[in-house]
Amino acid sequence: MSTRYPFTAVVGMDDLRLALLLNSVSPAVGGVLVRGEKGTAKSTAVRALAELLPSVAVVADCRFSCDPAAPDPGCPDGPHGAGAADARPARMVELPVGASEDRLVGALDIERALAEGVKAFEPGLLAAAHRGILYVDEVNLLHDHLIDLLLDAAAMGQSHVEREGVSVRHAARFLLVGTMNPEEGELRPQLLDRFGLTVEVAASRVPEQRVEVVRRRLAFEDDPAAFAARWAGEEAALRERIVAARELLPKVALGDAVLLQIAATCAAFEVDGMRADIVMARTATALAAWAGRTEVTSEDVRQAALLALPHRRRRAPFDAPGLDEDKLDETLEQFKGEDEPDPDPEPDGPDGPGDGGPGGGGGGGGIPPQGDGPAPENDGAAPEEAPAPEESPAPAPSPAPQNSGSGSGSGSGERAAVRAAEPFRTKMLSVPGLGEGAAGRRSRARTEHGRTTGATRPRGALTKLHLAATVHAAAPHQKARGRSGPGLVVRRDDLRQATREGREGNLVLFAVDASGSMAARQRMGAVKGAVLSLLLDAYQRRDKVGLITFRGRDAELALPPTSSVDAAATRLEQLPTGGRTPLSAGLLKAHDVLRIERLRDPSRRPLLVVVTDGRATGGGADPLALAARAARLHAADGTASVVVDCETGPVRLGLAGNLARELGGTAVTLDELRADAIAGLVRDVRDVQDNRSARRAA
Repeated sequence: MSTRYPFTAVVGMDDLRLALLLNSVSPAVGGVLVRGEKGTAKSTAVRALAELLPSVAVVADCRFSCDPAAPDPGCPDGPHGAGAADARPARMVELPVGASEDRLVGALDIERALAEGVKAFEPGLLAAAHRGILYVDEVNLLHDHLIDLLLDAAAMGQSHVEREGVSVRHAARFLLVGTMNPEEGELRPQLLDRFGLTVEVAASRVPEQRVEVVRRRLAFEDDPAAFAARWAGEEAALRERIVAARELLPKVALGDAVLLQIAATCAAFEVDGMRADIVMARTATALAAWAGRTEVTSEDVRQAALLALPHRRRRAPFDAPGLDEDKLDETLEQFKGEDEPDPDPEPDGPDGPGDGGPGGGGGGGGIPPQGDGPAPENDGAAPEEAPAPEESPAPAPSPAPQNSGSGSGSGSGERAAVRAAEPFRTKMLSVPGLGEGAAGRRSRARTEHGRTTGATRPRGALTKLHLAATVHAAAPHQKARGRSGPGLVVRRDDLRQATREGREGNLVLFAVDASGSMAARQRMGAVKGAVLSLLLDAYQRRDKVGLITFRGRDAELALPPTSSVDAAATRLEQLPTGGRTPLSAGLLKAHDVLRIERLRDPSRRPLLVVVTDGRATGGGADPLALAARAARLHAADGTASVVVDCETGPVRLGLAGNLARELGGTAVTLDELRADAIAGLVRDVRDVQDNRSARRAA
């Protein structure tokens, strides 16, 4: 068994360690979501927590970790009588992003279930995580169907497997810990709210602390066992403190004055629902127990709010998570009870939670200084020390650069960036036909999850049994197989895999003309607003959206295919306009991007949306001919496309319509580019192309 990095040896990250320890004291808090940039030791800290958890008493030979003091009456391995009990370390179970449903909830032996009528059930990760930790790295990339199963298990404390009349139910209560990089996309609101606490982590900008991180990591890699032994005493002391806090937790009093502060705080920050109030109450109680107190104070409520509310108070799509601490302090002071005592001094010196970490200003967890380097000071990267905006509707446009490489020498001055129109709720987008792309919530596709549409012979392991088709295949052979009992004699060749139809995610690639002829502020504002709205809808539906801009002499991939709303908002708001119109360069860049995306994910179907007036004033002696040749490349690849005609004025050249014909798509006028109509426009164009393809096939 490999040696894990000690929890007490983690440098800085006080809020992260405090949140993890509070959940160790009171699992009812509801878990932790860790948000931060890559390379900040998020996974290291989470994995190290498992070594601190006290041992778990389990019923001997129970695969579902039943508690001997209160065994689950519905346990599939039960009923459990008064028998031997075992003690084992608390488990940390990791859920891979690409895990199957069977791996998560468990698998049934379909052959035995049909032939013998028995529930031959192989437990999954939810059963293994019962009374332990379920850790999901990159939780924002988890497939929707797995998220739904996690939500059900977290809400009910049980996992329910129901397949073809065979039902299994078992307890599944676990500490849910997830880590994510916000640059790779956001979480669905339902799962985001399910995490009790959230913390933001970032690498320290203090050189001395960064040196200490490197020193400790190198020492651990050189000799993991010796490094862990150096911290064994601190690990044992922290483990004992967790046990003591757990024993004290039922004795902590949560007075009416404190409950009023909690309710007033949640109301002041306009959080949805009542889960925030409950989580704050549990967190404040755990904070008091962690500090060795039996009464909850205003400081506990304040710390609980900083951990439990940032991910719940976001009102607009592009708001940054965080709380206005001045507003928080005002609310707590306004509803502070008159007879509330001042916070007691910390019982164990600097080890209380008031200093922002589980182990005091030295870095948390009672971390001692290393012999080969200075002890780190209190981490300056703690989330609550960084200014966190409370209400910022969308990132303000940054000043456009005075000289851009794509616009230099173009003969037309560059104009400042135009602010995007307000984002809106888009209409449903869908690609015609039946795809086989990644699971999502957009277009029809053959998937592992969805409604059953037919049956086929399984290729590899059977995952979704089609019961009627299996019985139909086995029935004619029962006499030849010598059936004599009530069970159906089933062979592997009889098994049929259910084919299912669900939803997939798509790639919507925008090619936006940012040249001088497109520089009208209202026009570009509407275009940006539409792109932002589609991107917001895309991350909810698990799509990818990309943005190409062309102006001056060349085209630029301003936004690589992504689901990150925040990244898109920043790039689009900073997009300047001006210069010539290299239309062919924009189309060729789009072709290259789609070609690479097809190699990366050949099953994800794309849609190209070209926003232009059709003019081409750069790229060679005959720029319109070059643009037409580039458009025919997309038509040859079968890429669905639409051209949004931005030409205005009484005299229209119809260039955008010509471009649409070369692309094999369709064109619409600028009037149809209303912010509330572009999504419907894309859908209609897809239907038109589907009908045209059907006519060609006929």
